[in-house]
Amino acid sequence: MPRKYPPKSIPVRVFVLKVTLKGSKPSIWRRLHVLDNMELGDLHYAIQIAMGWQNCHLHEFILGKRHISTIYPELEDDLYPMEDEDQFMLRDILTRSRQKILYVYDFGDGWQHDLLLEEIAAPDREVKYPVCTDGKSACPPDDCGGIGGFYDMLEALEDSKHPEYKNYRNWLGGSFDVDEFALDAVNEELNNIGKWRKWAEH
Repeated sequence: MPRKYPPKSIPVRVFVLKVTLKGSKPSIWRRLHVLDNMELGDLHYAIQIAMGWQNCHLHEFILGKRHISTIYPELEDDLYPMEDEDQFMLRDILTRSRQKILYVYDFGDGWQHDLLLEEIAAPDREVKYPVCTDGKSACPPDDCGGIGGFYDMLEALEDSKHPEYKNYRNWLGGSFDVDEFALDAVNEELNNIGKWRKWAEH
């Protein structure tokens, strides 16, 4: 997937995306540099890696009334038509700077992310895309109950006398550092993004 360049008649560009977890205060966000010919299916894995999710749940990209995702036949009906994310490149969906789309992960917990196209730039052929250049704060753990459940968890972890303190500590396997964001580790995973699709397809 990295260095996937289209024919010379269609110049490749770099899209600088800011991915922000909606409802997070202070904001939990990542900045991704990706090629504009990246398939949305691969962008899904890049977001999972950059944010710190575990790819354990369903997801979709929402643009207006369009729902673009891996096809889930059990969810489709006339009111909720779904389009195959692997049939779209990022540049098919984002066409101008400052445009936004919505990425949703885990339809139960409902993690919503704003994807903002901050900038369109020329690619650097010394860079292996996708790459994360910046970010802030730790991603919530999967299955913690959505944004409200996440902040309930953080409140409980701050008070050793809280009735849920031990349960959360045991569930997390220890403490949770809300400020932790390991940029180098994220880029190491992005460098091997192909394995995420292989795992998902087996």
